[in-house]
Amino acid sequence: MTADAPPTPGPLSLPELVGARVRLRGWRSTDAHAVREASYDPLIPVITSVPTVDSEEEALAFVERQQGRLRERVGYPFAVADADDRAVGFIILQLRGAEGARGSIGYWTCPSQRRRGYAAEAVEVLTAWARDLPDLDRLELYVEPWNEGSWRAAESAGYEREGLLRAWERVGGEPRDMYMYAQLTAGSSARGEHRPS
Repeated sequence: MTADAPPTPGPLSLPELVGARVRLRGWRSTDAHAVREASYDPLIPVITSVPTVDSEEEALAFVERQQGRLRERVGYPFAVADADDRAVGFIILQLRGAEGARGSIGYWTCPSQRRRGYAAEAVEVLTAWARDLPDLDRLELYVEPWNEGSWRAAESAGYEREGLLRAWERVGGEPRDMYMYAQLTAGSSARGEHRPS
């Protein structure tokens, strides 16, 4: 168990979360098509953990890694599925900080499925569920300033832009600025705000 992992032993259990048009569920071998499409996008492999894949086996290896994230208690990786249960994207809640006190959400949508509201709804559905996780105080998203679609999805799910983090993350070997979006969870609200005196 790493220092960033939650304190409870054993693998995480991935729920199925249902929205009006999307379903967040576990990754399946039949979702390899979505991984392959995402891997051909010029930015997804640079920004995310999706590798550039040349074969079905490489796409299936990505699917297996998502299942490993549950076993290793790194986070909750979901396939974003449409009404026909076809994977159209990815979203993850990664647990960070002491005892998992912070959750970081990352997501992508297959290029052929963009501008349909899938990312925005997936962020809303995952956030509604994550807000009630015990010991999770804060949810965060990091978005490059040019990625208006992504930061609009965050804002539509109730996230507030807290600021610009200069040279926050290396993307493609280059330091990139990121907008930080966040919202507090139900647990942090119940525990109250702690201010230094």
